[in-house]
Amino acid sequence: MTQPVMPEQIDWRQRIALARERLAGQARVTPVMRSGTMNRTVGASVLLKCENFQRTGAFKFRGAYNALAALDDDARGAGVITHSSGNHAQALARAGALLDIPITVVMPDNAPRVKRDATLGYGAEVISYDPGKQTREELSGAIADERGLVLIPPYDHPDVIAGQATAALELLEQAGEPDVLLVPTGGAGLLSGTALSCHFHAPRCRVIGIEPEVADDATRSFRSGHLQTVHNPPTIADGVRTPSLGHWTFPLVTRYVADMVTVSEEAIIDAVRFLASRTKLVVEPSGALGVAALLSGAVPGNGSIGVILSGGNVDAATLSRLLVD
Repeated sequence: MTQPVMPEQIDWRQRIALARERLAGQARVTPVMRSGTMNRTVGASVLLKCENFQRTGAFKFRGAYNALAALDDDARGAGVITHSSGNHAQALARAGALLDIPITVVMPDNAPRVKRDATLGYGAEVISYDPGKQTREELSGAIADERGLVLIPPYDHPDVIAGQATAALELLEQAGEPDVLLVPTGGAGLLSGTALSCHFHAPRCRVIGIEPEVADDATRSFRSGHLQTVHNPPTIADGVRTPSLGHWTFPLVTRYVADMVTVSEEAIIDAVRFLASRTKLVVEPSGALGVAALLSGAVPGNGSIGVILSGGNVDAATLSRLLVD
């Protein structure tokens, strides 16, 4: 029986460099923004890496396009399936359209409509399921076997991680090495990639993952050294409702991430409001986790702090509710 490849067996520096080459001219080089109001409020120099301006509205395009571009001709012809609440679904659907690869997405029936509609609009097939009755991993795996599709999960895949790592590389090139870099965390594809980029190119930078208090499996896993899980957590940050870290991301997080911090639902809402009213940025709750940590004091405001705003895919009705005092 073939033994699975382990994270420590990967040449991550080379993998990330290849991802950077594949994404050149495809992923947007998103801006780094500064806000005097935010700096005064938190007492630090804050660098906002605006992945809400990325193609399909989130950092996920980086990993999705890189993973599809790395496939051989047979895999491309077979088609790809994934499971996602929205951002990875949209990203994979758009990347599939660009690369002429058919995409199928298993999506919970309570996923935000804006994300579902966008996924369909990019040409993917969407298969709905009830997250209270079955897991997306089981369903997507069964469909992949039945149809002969290639499974590219939202975060637990080396080419997805390498693609996500390019966001931090850009930030370092645009603004230099911050003292701390705050990263929204669900399954930790972005967190793992960011930590790897900083390990190679900004070793003094402390990478900290941020997740909701009610979806704190990654924090518990980080602290205990044992993989922890959570089932369908009731957080407004729908993009980080993942059940656990994965085969690839768990060891990368425990090895390269400096710390994990959680924030309340109230802090997440406050962060979305602050970004909209004071910086004029539309950021979804999942994307605002780093700002929530700063505004709430969960992360002290000292020195230079980078924050990855991971996405801006929030529908108008949800955003209007969040903005009401």
